[in-house]
Amino acid sequence: MALQPLLLHLAFLRLGTTGPLVQGRGFRSPTVAWPSFLDFNWPQEVQETIQIPNNGSAPLLVDVQVFVSNVFNVDILRYTLSSMLLLRLSWLDTRLAWNTSVHPQHAVTLPWDSLWTPGLTIQEALWVDWQDQSPRARVDPDGHVDLYLALTTETNCDFELLHFPRDQSDCNLSFYALSNTVLELEFRARAVNEIVSVKREYVVRDLKTQVPPQQLVPCFQVTLRLQNTALKAIIALLVPGEALLLADMCGGLLPLRATERMAYKVTLLLGYFVFHSSLVQALPSSSSCNPLLIYYFTVLLLLLSVSTMETVLLAALPAWGNLSAESSPSPAPRGEEQDRGDPGPHPEEAPGVKGSRRSWAEAADHIFFLVYVVGVVCSQFFFIGLWMWATCKSDPGPGKAIPHGGQPRL
Repeated sequence: MALQPLLLHLAFLRLGTTGPLVQGRGFRSPTVAWPSFLDFNWPQEVQETIQIPNNGSAPLLVDVQVFVSNVFNVDILRYTLSSMLLLRLSWLDTRLAWNTSVHPQHAVTLPWDSLWTPGLTIQEALWVDWQDQSPRARVDPDGHVDLYLALTTETNCDFELLHFPRDQSDCNLSFYALSNTVLELEFRARAVNEIVSVKREYVVRDLKTQVPPQQLVPCFQVTLRLQNTALKAIIALLVPGEALLLADMCGGLLPLRATERMAYKVTLLLGYFVFHSSLVQALPSSSSCNPLLIYYFTVLLLLLSVSTMETVLLAALPAWGNLSAESSPSPAPRGEEQDRGDPGPHPEEAPGVKGSRRSWAEAADHIFFLVYVVGVVCSQFFFIGLWMWATCKSDPGPGKAIPHGGQPRL
């Protein structure tokens, strides 16, 4: 196309502009700085450059480079994450080409709303914030267009938290061009990891792009693979839980008749109740594939409860025997019972009965202690094996569950 009618047409484009490039906070109306060689004395032509360029029978190919510079605010309780991206969009619009022998400019920059640009929508975005509210496109003499968009967005992510705090999840950012069809527009995307800071609880281990097939509208998808470094969760959750369990096993070494043992066990159980209540608030919940730690700490709570109840019951048996012995009728007169110098035949039998009860209770406590230690050790090995080999597949979302829903496809 000749340059003079095109530039005249661009002058009239300010009468009608397109919408924002990506759904989010709107752009401000830009102040247009036109190239110095513009001349507005030619006749007006149809405003066609705001329409998608015609590429014949093939769809227009738009090259997309996604530069990921930061991922932060990974919130597993809300299933959200924030990321900073830079998009580089490139395509060919021959209507914007000009003859360099007549106008030797190497390139010009035009406002984004003065020419056609692909309108993008991030499907998973809760909000989008732009660093440049008035981006400008660079146009080369052959009609090659480059447009850079810098944005910060918060998106939803279906974290796979079965192995929390050593979890690994794939978070998707799906970009859709809802104003075009797949017959008009096609994306070719690639991603570049430019994250330089690794001081995060979640780090990006992999980054890839794909173009989902059989879609009604053009789209491309960026997948971030996040891995939990787990140090914070291990120090805050696993270490206190294991320490309480070890302290409870050490409490079984105290003599059963020692009054401090019952107080020790009850104090541990109450302390673990406080720890467990804060733990429930710290761990995420899900409709499927809940973290294994939830079940692990519940088993620890049951073990501590059983250990405390065993101490209470065995310590109470001798006391119940003494109460029953005191309440039983005695054939001896009251005067002989008050005579402390002559113990008689019956007081000689009471210490033997009491000693037998105590020895039976101590033997049962010793057997329970051995069984308890073996059970705790076996439960730890069982949990380690479950942690290494257990898998869980989350239920599909309502939008993907066929036949009740599903994304529109060709």
